[in-house]
Amino acid sequence: MIEILRNHITKRLGNDLDNLDKVLSTFTHIKTKRNEQLLQQGETCNYVYFIVQGCLQVYVHDKDFNETTRDIVIEDNWCSELQSFGSGNPATENIRTVEPCELFAIDRQNFQHMMETVPQFDNVYKQILEASYANSVYRINTFVSLTALERIKWLMEYRPTLMTRLSSKLIASYLGINKDVFSRLKAQL
Repeated sequence: MIEILRNHITKRLGNDLDNLDKVLSTFTHIKTKRNEQLLQQGETCNYVYFIVQGCLQVYVHDKDFNETTRDIVIEDNWCSELQSFGSGNPATENIRTVEPCELFAIDRQNFQHMMETVPQFDNVYKQILEASYANSVYRINTFVSLTALERIKWLMEYRPTLMTRLSSKLIASYLGINKDVFSRLKAQL
């Protein structure tokens, strides 16, 4: 499993692989079951996760405890609540497993140490942050301008595997659509 993380980091570093084994040794391998809560709103986020296998949901609850999904993160990607992780303040989001997962986690202390002592790790982190930010902004801007039906079509075109991996309720939450509306519109396609 560690080879998957090694390959992921190597793709971002090219030939600048000094200290790669040192970096990899700071990660902990975690196996989870479906619906395990990795982070609860109000807790401090202590980990950044690399997803080897499985799917994570990043979501929030409103005052009425309605759930809204900010992101669905699948294999070969990173997931965390970065504001809490960086600041040590309470998390404003939740993270849970949607499927059984194989993850590699790095805690805040090891993460900070790698940032300070391994220049390549800092470069990988910046690339991850930039990609995450660009993805979030793109998705928000795209969804604001699309109708509910257009959002479903967008998902079918750009993230088709989610349609078969996730429940209708979770897809509707991700798309910002009522579950019943999602089911009705999906039937029209």
